Amino acid sequence: MPLFITAIVLALSAIPCCLSIWPIPRSLDSGNQILKLSGLFDISINFTNPPQDLLDAVTRTKYSIQTDQLERLIVGRGLSDSTAFGSAKTLRTLMLALEQSASTAQPIATEAVVALDARDEGYSLSVPLDGSAGVVSANTTLGLLRGLSTFEQLWYTYDGTIYTNYAPLTIVNDSPAYAYRGFMLDTARNFFSVSDIKRTLDAMYLVKINTFHWHITDSQSWPIQVVQFPELAQAGAYSTNQSYTSSDIQDVVTYAGERGIDVLVEIDTPGHTAIIGASHPEYVACYLSDWITFAGEPPAGQLRLADAKVANFTAAVLAAVAETLPSTIFSTGGDELDTACYAADGPTQMMLNESGRTLFEALDIFTSTTHGALHALGKTAVVWEEMILEYNTTTLRNDTIVMVWISSDDAAAVVQKGYRIVHAPSNYFYLDCGAGEWIGNDPTGNSWCDPFKTWQESYTFNPLANISSAQVSLVLGGEQLLWTEQSGPENLDSIVWPRAASSAEVFWTGDTLPDGFDRVGNISEALPRLHDVRYRMVQRGIKAIRLQPEWCALRPQVCDG
Repeated sequence: MPLFITAIVLALSAIPCCLSIWPIPRSLDSGNQILKLSGLFDISINFTNPPQDLLDAVTRTKYSIQTDQLERLIVGRGLSDSTAFGSAKTLRTLMLALEQSASTAQPIATEAVVALDARDEGYSLSVPLDGSAGVVSANTTLGLLRGLSTFEQLWYTYDGTIYTNYAPLTIVNDSPAYAYRGFMLDTARNFFSVSDIKRTLDAMYLVKINTFHWHITDSQSWPIQVVQFPELAQAGAYSTNQSYTSSDIQDVVTYAGERGIDVLVEIDTPGHTAIIGASHPEYVACYLSDWITFAGEPPAGQLRLADAKVANFTAAVLAAVAETLPSTIFSTGGDELDTACYAADGPTQMMLNESGRTLFEALDIFTSTTHGALHALGKTAVVWEEMILEYNTTTLRNDTIVMVWISSDDAAAVVQKGYRIVHAPSNYFYLDCGAGEWIGNDPTGNSWCDPFKTWQESYTFNPLANISSAQVSLVLGGEQLLWTEQSGPENLDSIVWPRAASSAEVFWTGDTLPDGFDRVGNISEALPRLHDVRYRMVQRGIKAIRLQPEWCALRPQVCDG
């Protein structure tokens, strides 16, 4: 046999039996037999008074299975499977069961915002080969939802027949390795409509990403309408059509909650706030000054943090937004303060001299004021890593969550100080890297965080690198991020998906795949499944970018090299 053909045969023989589920469950026992879905298929619920959002999730699952119309990614696209249709059993029912130990069923949206250390997303799933009822069981409706997202990924269509080739299938106590699995979208550099965000939330649901980190404001625009402070959006939004009303925010929060997704809103302060100067120039240092001198990118301007009036104003704005949100977490940012700006700002220097404080001592007081307003609402503050590692902010509570973004190497230093972390490192998880410099008049420039971050790169991330066993509990999870200097609705889907799904598996499945092998060394095993979920996203209207020529997608592992 020619060596090339031998290699193909060996590669195909090594393909795992279940190529469709992303993220792969932490426990999985599946067969390779055909099971058809009945034309009368239904999903039943074994408990009384199920919440409406669970009933809606059931309706969506049934609709998705019927309309995905995804043919299996093999040569012939399911033709070989069809020979078994005549003798295959038919699944008529999937039952959703809350465990007897569970209390009265809560809405999914309620369980989606439970504190991270108490959130329960675990589920079990069985799909028998003999056509008897399948079962998803869980302690919570949120867990049932996660089971539904797995169940949806089992099904293909060929010549009008909906079927799976993974029967029988058993998943026992599948639950996330990490409580926080996020995606961040910046809607300030460029505006994204509610429909764009909802489409993103649909994709997040499919791959069990449970936190939408909404970086909603920045120096370039203030698109959120705050009822108590209407002047901010009136002066700060790009246009009247490019802002989010209170009802828009609640629409997104509700839509996310129904899909088991918590919405973490970020209003970055005291830096990244030049746009506040459009309505309150007296609050902003270096407003519209030379950005090359006083900012990382245009426009220049940041809040006069040493001014008590500014601190109280900021606290009031944060509270006005936070009190409308069900999430227990809220981000105040805190990154990239330009100290040269403050050094050159007369009012700031005068206030520092009068108080006898240093800039970072004033930042302590500013943070105490703004975070105090959040704590009064029962919120936990989230900040970027500089607040810990550069500014040494002393007024942060011990329960503050720190996002590590500058480098993955910084995670160990943050947990060493006893803070919980979310991994968001630019060297692994920044989706905007590698697109070239966006600053004008720099034709040969590269993006600051080159190179492009491939899905393979993010998939090999180790959340526990340089973390001791005693510190493991401080690692909440991680997220991939899209800063949108060069992105808009036109390329949102393709720049995010399916790459952002890679970290979904990192933080759901953990380091070990269900076959016992190490995740990091099994990119070849992951790629066929990532192909599958990408094709399924496309069927659902999400314009996820291709990973390989379709010839390769239909021949798993042959193109590995």
